[in-house]
Amino acid sequence: MTRLVVNADDFGFTRDVNAGIVHGHLHGIVRSASLMANGPAFEDAVTVAKRHPSLGVGCHLTLVQGESLARPGTRLPATLGELLRALPPGSEMRKEFSAQIARLVSHGIRPTHLDTHKHLHLLPPVLDALLGVADEFQVPWVRRPFDLPIGMARNLRSCLALVLRPLRIPFDDRLGRARCRTADYFAGFVSTGSLEVSWLESLLASLPVGVVEFVCHPGFCGPELSAADTRLKQSREQELAVLCSSRVAQAVAENGIELRSWGELTD
Repeated sequence: MTRLVVNADDFGFTRDVNAGIVHGHLHGIVRSASLMANGPAFEDAVTVAKRHPSLGVGCHLTLVQGESLARPGTRLPATLGELLRALPPGSEMRKEFSAQIARLVSHGIRPTHLDTHKHLHLLPPVLDALLGVADEFQVPWVRRPFDLPIGMARNLRSCLALVLRPLRIPFDDRLGRARCRTADYFAGFVSTGSLEVSWLESLLASLPVGVVEFVCHPGFCGPELSAADTRLKQSREQELAVLCSSRVAQAVAENGIELRSWGELTD
């Protein structure tokens, strides 16, 4: 049996992104979301999450963009390149991650899973810091962001996904020594910003047996998102429409797929 966790990233980024994620949960196939503890719309996301307890919530750990929670008043690196040029020591990354998870917990959110903004835990030092806080806060699930080789188009993201696949060996070795769980398969990286109904239908028809995570970035492209520093704007509305499509819901049913949140899988 295939159990599919459709997880929306960037919960807490803007209020219109929050609204889109909840809409995708109520009217589509979204079952979990990853909350940015330092996101501008964090408080709104917490309110929304408590209003909709069936939406599983994890922590979207970040080392780029926004304010540091471990060092209040300090900005995190603005870009991935800036971070990579001066990657902080593992102890500092763990302290930052710990502060971010602690903020969720202090607001009554017990995270069911951990992942990172821009999939930064593909880097071994970042993964080590993440696994440390997963153990510290007893968070059971960690993202394993290596796309299934299904439906890969000839585009930059597909090429990047293939280039990253050799990192699975050290990644899996570290996970094997940690006290946490991960999905058997992952998908959605290559479709970020360009998700289409036909592509998702094809993916759903091809999913293997086991636990699969599908990452998505839904949202409404309202005033806050339009003004935000992100390349994913109108594409979030397009993703939301796909996730709420009746054709996609039909594909889930026809292929015998069970939709689950991370919390439901833990239970």
